[in-house]
Amino acid sequence: MGKQPVRLKAVVYALSPFQQKVMPGLWNDLPSKIHHKVSENWLNATLLLTPLVGVYTYVQQYQEKEKLSHRH
Repeated sequence: MGKQPVRLKAVVYALSPFQQKVMPGLWNDLPSKIHHKVSENWLNATLLLTPLVGVYTYVQQYQEKEKLSHRH
């Protein structure tokens, strides 16, 4: 008994360019969702953002100081 090739049909998934409702629930009332998440977790947001903003401002000041260091 030999092997016989079997033809398989390929399934192709595509999104229609006319279909606009890809993720409709994600964009509905987005500012309210963000406000709710931040107000619910304001301490965690503060503890995350404070070091990031501090490091960013330090780097900006350091770079400015390096640019001006040759002038004295």
